[in-house]
Amino acid sequence: MQTGYKMYLVTAEEMQEMDRLTIETFGIPGRVLMESAGRGAFRTLLDHFPGIHSNNVGIIAGRGNNGGDGFVIARYLKQKKIDVTVYLLAQQKNVSGDAAANLNLLAPLSVPIIEIPDESSFSKHKTSMRHQNIWVDAILGTGLKSDVKSYFRKIIEFINNSNRPVFSVDIPSGLNSDTGQPRGVCIQARHTATFAYPKIGHFVHPGADYTGNLDVVDIGIPPHIADNVDPGQKLITNELIKKYYIPRPHDAHKGNAGHLLVVAGSPGKTGAAAMTAMSAMRSGAGLVTLGIPGSLNPILETQLFEVMTQSLPETHDGLVDAKASDMILNHLLTDKKCLAIGPGLGQSDETTGLVKEIISGCTVPIVMDADGINNLAGEPMCLKKANVPVILTPHPGEMARLLGISAKSVQKDRINTARNFAKEFNVHIVLKGARTVIAHPDGKIFINPTGNPGMATGGMGDVLTGVIAGLITQGYPIEHAAHTGVYLHGAAADILSQTNGPVGYLAGEVMNAIPNQIQKIWRPE
Repeated sequence: MQTGYKMYLVTAEEMQEMDRLTIETFGIPGRVLMESAGRGAFRTLLDHFPGIHSNNVGIIAGRGNNGGDGFVIARYLKQKKIDVTVYLLAQQKNVSGDAAANLNLLAPLSVPIIEIPDESSFSKHKTSMRHQNIWVDAILGTGLKSDVKSYFRKIIEFINNSNRPVFSVDIPSGLNSDTGQPRGVCIQARHTATFAYPKIGHFVHPGADYTGNLDVVDIGIPPHIADNVDPGQKLITNELIKKYYIPRPHDAHKGNAGHLLVVAGSPGKTGAAAMTAMSAMRSGAGLVTLGIPGSLNPILETQLFEVMTQSLPETHDGLVDAKASDMILNHLLTDKKCLAIGPGLGQSDETTGLVKEIISGCTVPIVMDADGINNLAGEPMCLKKANVPVILTPHPGEMARLLGISAKSVQKDRINTARNFAKEFNVHIVLKGARTVIAHPDGKIFINPTGNPGMATGGMGDVLTGVIAGLITQGYPIEHAAHTGVYLHGAAADILSQTNGPVGYLAGEVMNAIPNQIQKIWRPE
């Protein structure tokens, strides 16, 4: 896997443009790129299957460029005296271009080529296909535009049910490379070798599960061409986070480490408020004031020693009253660097009014989570009244409520759901979940690779809100704080998953592990 702070994740269209520019600008023939791709994939195949010399390898190939990559792999396997058979899902006469050139090179090597252009021929050869020990999937590639149909679907299902390991070329056949969603049916790969840059579908779920272990093969596309195309998506890497580091001066004190205001909590949800405030301190905020309903102040004062508390006007049922907006905006925000609002806040007409007043009147960046978002369900237009940067950190259900759609619809296209909302409402979206998606108002997308299923427990979002808000409070730019907070949060959980077990660790433990992750990533050289 490539590393570095410019870890692009590309769409199919962006990758095609890079190929085109490489061919036209540098005069590198497409056949040379195909040769580099196939040779690199072959080497990766050998790395993952060291015992391949004693196995039968079946290459299942379409008639396009993905199949052409498979033909190159077949040639290199045969030259290594590895038993290889090509199953071509077309007639040889219908293969054209660079793929045809590489197919023709197999004849002098006596590589068996079995044509399977239709369902009847598939039925005829199904028995012999069961003798293959390893499958190389070179069927469809990244250009898939519609659901997998006809006998292609049956072939993919056959391979998935063969109980044989599958090595996919570029992307598992049937996977939408831009969304990570299967198009009806999809190859379940154990390993995938992709070319030049990883695709979005390799990293977002469920695409990441279909991809298996991912390797990126360098095929000779000059880096400046990728920079000129400027893909709209990047993977957050350790190297990227290191670049964001702002060293703290030796004479630093709590005053110049920033002061955060948190507005959160309601009866039964004091933990959310407490963890948000403490997580901000764990990320390095100098001072944190927690604004809570007045009746909860005695509880949280005895629970939080490092955090200051402020009683706010409350409703008859113990929620923060809309009247608190004047106190917050005109008094409590004085000298604050950021406002975090929402965790455990509760939902009512009063809290909805409060959140809307805060959005339109706040003078510092806002990080909004949980009930801060839920109070805007179906009414996102008020976000356009904000005069400061706003970060929303919804999980799919909260995002769905905000948009008035189903969580399933959100999950089907997490990238564009987050991107379109961020652009339309000029906000930053942290769409939580496996491979959290961060979208900015300019349309740029960042995908986070850290985190694990053990994080599916209460309080994790409250911790993330606090960490992001704490970083903004210390002076980190909005975008950097979002990327860093999400990355640190997931990385801390990954360590706990390895040391404490895959499940059962708590949000508070992740919160307490944040300083250790900061030390690991930003250790002075």
